[in-house]
Amino acid sequence: MSIEIANESGVGVDEESIVSAARFALDRMEVSPLAELSVLLVNLDVMEDLHERWMDLPGPTDVMAFPMDEMEGTRRPDAPDDTSALLGDIVLCPAFARDQAKKAGHSLMDELHLLTVHGTLHLLGYDHAEPTEEREMFGLQNRILTDFQAAQVEESRREAQRSVDDRLLGAAGLDGGTNQETP
Repeated sequence: MSIEIANESGVGVDEESIVSAARFALDRMEVSPLAELSVLLVNLDVMEDLHERWMDLPGPTDVMAFPMDEMEGTRRPDAPDDTSALLGDIVLCPAFARDQAKKAGHSLMDELHLLTVHGTLHLLGYDHAEPTEEREMFGLQNRILTDFQAAQVEESRREAQRSVDDRLLGAAGLDGGTNQETP
C-alpha cells in the first residue's frame, strides 16, 4: 500500500503516525495492498480556498477528501483486485483541527487520526449526508479509531518491553555484543 504524505501546513506533526492511521483504516477495510493514497496537510488559507472552490462553502474546514473519478462505476476501491487503484487525496488542516481538538479535549494527533480515518472512509464511498449513512460511517469510524488506538498502546508496550529486555540481556552479557569471551 503506497501512502504519500506532504506537510505544507507549517504545523509540525508526526507524519508517520498519520500514515499509520490511514494504513490501519485501509487494512481494516480490506483495501487492496496495491492501493495508492495521498495525504496533504495545508494551512488555513489553502483549506479555505479548497472548501470554497469545491464545496461552495465559506471558510476553512478540517478535512476534505477527493476520490479519483475513475473509481466511479462497478468497481469499488476496496474490492479484491490484483491491479493498483489510486484512491484519491485526503487534505487535512492541522490549524483548524487544533481548535477542534481543544474543544473535544484530546490531542492534535488524536484529532488528525480521526480526520484521516474520516477522509479515508469518504474515499471508499462512505458519506454522512443522511442519518442512516451518518450512523454507519461514524460507527465504523469510531470502531477503526478505537482499534487503532489499542494497537498503538500495544505497540508502545512491546517497544518498552523490548527496551527492558535489551538492557537486561546487555547487563548479563547476552546481547550478542563483541564483549563476550570465546573459549
